[in-house]
Amino acid sequence: MRRRLAASALLALAAAAAFRRCLPAPLFDAPFSPVLLGRDGTLLDARIAADGQWRFPPSAARAPKLEEALLHFEDKRFYSHRGVDPLALLRAARQRAETGRFVSGGSTLTMQVIRLSRKDRPRTLREKLIEAVLAARLEMSLSKREILALYFTHAPYGGNVVGVETAGWRYFGRPPERLSWAESALLAVLPNSPALVHPGRRRGALKEKRDRLLASLAEAGKLSPLELKLAALEPLPDAPRPFPELAPHLLDTLASGAGGRVRSFRTTLEPSAQRAAVAVVERRSEALALHGIRNAAALVVDNRDRSVIAYVGNSRRTDFRESGFAVDVARRPRSTGSLLKPFLYAAALESGETTPATLIPDVPTQYLGFAPENYDRTFRGAVPAREALARSLNVPAVRMLWAHGVARFRALLKGAGMTTLWRDADGYGLTLILGGAEGTLWDLTRMYANLAWIAGSTAEPGKTPYRELRLLAGDPETLRTPVEFGPGAAWLTLQALMEVSRPDEEAHWRNFSSAQRVAWKTGTSLGHRDGWAIGTNGRYTVGVWTGNAAGDGRPELTGSASAAPILFELLGRLGPGEWAKKPSWDLKEIEVCESDGFLPSEGCRTVKQAVPFTARFERPSPHFRLVHLDPTGRWRVNDGCESVLRMRHEVRFALPPAQESYYRRRAPEYRPLPPLRADCRETGGSERGPIAFLYPHEGSRIYIPVDLGEKRGKVVFEAVHSRSEALLHWHVDGTYKGKTEAFHQLALDLPPGEHRVTIVDEQGRSASRRFTILEKDTVAQR
Repeated sequence: MRRRLAASALLALAAAAAFRRCLPAPLFDAPFSPVLLGRDGTLLDARIAADGQWRFPPSAARAPKLEEALLHFEDKRFYSHRGVDPLALLRAARQRAETGRFVSGGSTLTMQVIRLSRKDRPRTLREKLIEAVLAARLEMSLSKREILALYFTHAPYGGNVVGVETAGWRYFGRPPERLSWAESALLAVLPNSPALVHPGRRRGALKEKRDRLLASLAEAGKLSPLELKLAALEPLPDAPRPFPELAPHLLDTLASGAGGRVRSFRTTLEPSAQRAAVAVVERRSEALALHGIRNAAALVVDNRDRSVIAYVGNSRRTDFRESGFAVDVARRPRSTGSLLKPFLYAAALESGETTPATLIPDVPTQYLGFAPENYDRTFRGAVPAREALARSLNVPAVRMLWAHGVARFRALLKGAGMTTLWRDADGYGLTLILGGAEGTLWDLTRMYANLAWIAGSTAEPGKTPYRELRLLAGDPETLRTPVEFGPGAAWLTLQALMEVSRPDEEAHWRNFSSAQRVAWKTGTSLGHRDGWAIGTNGRYTVGVWTGNAAGDGRPELTGSASAAPILFELLGRLGPGEWAKKPSWDLKEIEVCESDGFLPSEGCRTVKQAVPFTARFERPSPHFRLVHLDPTGRWRVNDGCESVLRMRHEVRFALPPAQESYYRRRAPEYRPLPPLRADCRETGGSERGPIAFLYPHEGSRIYIPVDLGEKRGKVVFEAVHSRSEALLHWHVDGTYKGKTEAFHQLALDLPPGEHRVTIVDEQGRSASRRFTILEKDTVAQR
């Protein structure tokens, strides 16, 4: 007897252990579809699951109407049974005996969840018993709500549509929680006969099943008579709706970064802004494609909370087979062109290196063999810093970076969120400001959005943290290292960027009182491989990149021609901007010379200039000189050739010869100093020399190329004189080489080695430069 009891006990223990372990883990291993949702939950994009099914991840939102309809149709006692409903089984058996067939299966929702997990095996009595056992075990492991969620996630809804979340969007274009009673009833009966949803397949039978359920719900008091009448009038969906494809590149980027976990991404994108951005980029890209510019990307940021409200990763959403359309170029590093200049300008203002009005030299320049050129291959002599930024002049920018320091500027950019600075400062050198570095549209748009945010903030300089962009709803705000400039410098920078010339179609924007004020900047990379435009109207920041994903350049590919029109159309669709007030608390006014923006010296007319409050600009004007003239005022004189009593004394604005030579061509109001009278001699060191070299620079190392005919080229020397009619004589290594008049250029064939060039005017005044002509082998080794 004891042995039997012991054996029974062991058998019971074994059965209990088997029952405990009988439930597969996980219950479902089917893959999900990556899904992208907007800020309001609107479906923006989706990808089919790895098994070829449209199966959306479950949502945390409840759908009360759908739950009510489903339980009323499938399992009225769902919340009272423990996985198996004996009453339902007895009813099914009685119906089988009365009709000779199964009218209802007697399965509970829990049992149906088990059947779905077992891939719809043959419906035999043995399988039914297995489902009942596993259902009872499932009820011990999960709550009723969790079991209901499994059913909603894995139930079939016709074709390759799986799950109620998928079905809501596929058939009605809405999530389940926003469905009507008629739509909810349809989804409740559909898993029972999923093939009926297809057009032409007994649609009347499907509507009849839906309406019967609606009538039953009304009898149970769930619907009012009016609700029943209106619900019955709703038609069935005509056909499955195509899922939207509004942000495929963003969805792929997010899915690839999810660590293999497929999920539904709730983003900050605003559906209306996303649709508008996609339409603008695609339409503009069709025109650009005629010029061989195949790819484009755009971002739109709401400056108030730094949330991304539109994200277009490439110019085409379909046909990814060619032209790099599958690439999310918004996240790919590309040459920045001139886009970093505003940040150097802001840093230079904050540190007191310049003011917006300070003249920056714009003449032929060379630093350690690097000779920058402006986009139009011309020079302006000298330009105010704000104009140099607005015109995106390269030579003044390089000179400002040389004064500020490459390492210091690189550190500022990294703190501002530029994640692609992989080389050290020496690796970039002065090219950093002209596109020598690569940046992503994501990083650069964030930096400009933060510039606009800083201009309206109340934080102190050095305590203003950069904010990360927000893309996923619910993500906390992430702060970066504080930047070294504050609201005052940021505001002055944006003021300068408002003076950038707009593209041709926007050229007359000032004629319209409703036109937006936009601070914006373009960038074009070397070889015309990238065209950028990033701008802000205070409320929004828009970033645009155009180019070819493969990297090939096109002559028409410039920031102003290809990217700026997209920028302004997007800003126009977004609505009016909201500029922050002038941060007067972080600005102060100083007196500067009206002509050059330096601190006043004797004789200059002064104006007020706003600068950052903490800036210590301490550079007096070097351009105002006390000039001694003869009684007629036509000639400069000195005490060696004219009586002091007969002299006229004036303070004149005079630029150095090299700057003056270019400046006077664009400034007809500029008055050069009168020439020295013929009977007068220069007094030692009292006057600056009238001669200046434009090329070569002191210590230049020059390589002379050889053409295809093996003919060696020549070195072209260039100089300027304060008198346009001056005659200059050229000497190289003591040997006379020729003379020039008016335009002082001379081409010479010189052998390799060190040389010295000297130029002398008619009055014996001279200037010299040392340089080296390189051997061909030396250049090859370098």
